[in-house]
Amino acid sequence: MRLAHIALTLGFIAVSAPALADAIDGDWCAPEGGKSLSIEGPRIRTPGGKEIRGDYSRHHFSYTAPEGDWQAGATIDMQLMGETRVRVMIKGGADATWRRCPPGVT
Repeated sequence: MRLAHIALTLGFIAVSAPALADAIDGDWCAPEGGKSLSIEGPRIRTPGGKEIRGDYSRHHFSYTAPEGDWQAGATIDMQLMGETRVRVMIKGGADATWRRCPPGVT
């Protein structure tokens, strides 16, 4: 009986634990600070504040940076690398690992 009680308690804990989204959607901050972007499905708010659409899949996002924006004209590819990290690859440029922004920072 005690074993069943322990199993039931562990089951409740597992169900009540916060679920982490396994998707690239959300707010991302550059490692050096000062830049962030936000992805929601095929929509992105770029580091320069432009609202545009890109190519979206659950773990990948790609867009061409608009004129007047950070990396203007470059193709930016992002690959989810876990819950808190995304690899940002700039075609012809450097790669960087961005992190999820802390609450209230975008």
